[in-house]
Amino acid sequence: MKQSVLILLCVIFIGSFPVSAQDIDTTQIRITSIFDHLDVRQSVAIRNLVGVRLKGENVVMEEDGVFLKIQGFRTQVFSGNDQRLSKKEAFDKEKEIKELYPELVTYVTYKAPFWKLRIGDFRTHEEAYAVLRQLKEAFPSFGKEMYIVKDEIKMPLDK
Repeated sequence: MKQSVLILLCVIFIGSFPVSAQDIDTTQIRITSIFDHLDVRQSVAIRNLVGVRLKGENVVMEEDGVFLKIQGFRTQVFSGNDQRLSKKEAFDKEKEIKELYPELVTYVTYKAPFWKLRIGDFRTHEEAYAVLRQLKEAFPSFGKEMYIVKDEIKMPLDK
């Protein structure tokens, strides 16, 4: 009994709202975006930073351009600690890769006791992984020791 009275009251309450229908000509509808009415308020300090190049230790000028040093990823192709053979092997592998992929940036580094060959400046793991797969197909003999590492990368600011 109480439920039926409650349902009846709900129907009367909902039915008391006016309902109207009208024909809408779709050619006259104007769709507006939230950005049509966007008002941005910012401090003068922020406004003055827009369009200004970063300065500091993370921006480096080299003979081939200006770069921003940030955390990213590289594909490590070789790492060895044999003092007599590892340096030669790192540079030999770099030469082989450069012959097939001249657009790739290579880095041969020495941090005692390891010689390392790393490839690329990738912002995401996915970008580094795509190159890793290409290198593993092109150089199957290198495949076992290739993997992705986090490293400080250089992003060009000149473009």
